[in-house]
Amino acid sequence: MLRSRHRIERSFQSGRIGSISGVFMGDKRAVTVIGLGPMGQAMTRAFLAAGHPVTLWNRTASKADALVAEGAVRADTIEAALAANELVVLSLTDYDAMYAILEPAAPALAGRVLVNLSSDTPERARAAAAWAQGHGARHLTGGVQSPPSGIGSPEMSTFYSGPADVFEAHRDTLAVLTGTDYQGSDPGRAALLYQLQMDIFWTSMLGALHALTVARANGIPAADFLPHAAATAASVPGFLAFYTPRLDADEHGGDVDNLDMAVASVEHVVHTTRESGVDAALPSAVLEVFRRGVRTGHGKDSFTRLGELLRSA
Repeated sequence: MLRSRHRIERSFQSGRIGSISGVFMGDKRAVTVIGLGPMGQAMTRAFLAAGHPVTLWNRTASKADALVAEGAVRADTIEAALAANELVVLSLTDYDAMYAILEPAAPALAGRVLVNLSSDTPERARAAAAWAQGHGARHLTGGVQSPPSGIGSPEMSTFYSGPADVFEAHRDTLAVLTGTDYQGSDPGRAALLYQLQMDIFWTSMLGALHALTVARANGIPAADFLPHAAATAASVPGFLAFYTPRLDADEHGGDVDNLDMAVASVEHVVHTTRESGVDAALPSAVLEVFRRGVRTGHGKDSFTRLGELLRSA
């Protein structure tokens, strides 16, 4: 049966038979995956493992070789990949890559559902949704909160936003990849939430890397400092839970912390960094933001007051 299905699909890809758009194997919806970087490959394997027929296309065709050996079908052209299935999952570097690939094949977009799991900005997601609609397709924005190794795990999650009926129609198929977190009809919302997560992640990870670098410069192996770094990281959710209601209420009283104290604290970090022979650009940038808060007359306020400065920058 599996070989027969592959024969039929390969005949379609070569143009010998007509469209098989929306094909199902039992209750498993067929999927086209465009983009075979580490994430796209992990998604393809998750779909295959769950029994979904998968058609592939990638600009470097050889990246599909191993997946074809595992049961996927390689489309020879982007038009054939789009025509193969209603549901098309995009796993690309950004939306520029999407346009570069799909614009030449725009007539083939009609009737497709584009689940765009590529990373980009909220405004670009909204523009892409309008562009897809103009070509007769429907667009779901996705923000995957998982590395490739977590794809296929329900403990991981992906933000989705776009038309509710489209999401509901494909919820079960998308749940093969990760848990699903639908965020409403605005195509930009999933992209925004994803970028907010990345803001926290990369800023935090760079801060941790900086501290580990200073530790190593002082003869402390990163592994020795790890328990202390992990303890500090573990304390962050508690601080977030404390400060978030105050931030939403625009309450910035300095009863727990204040910017005068924070400036002194970060100055010590900068001095320690320089004395260790490590680049101090990162803590110096933090120090400058704190000093701006003091210069504007908020030295006795909480550091949360800095949100107003950041908004006006």
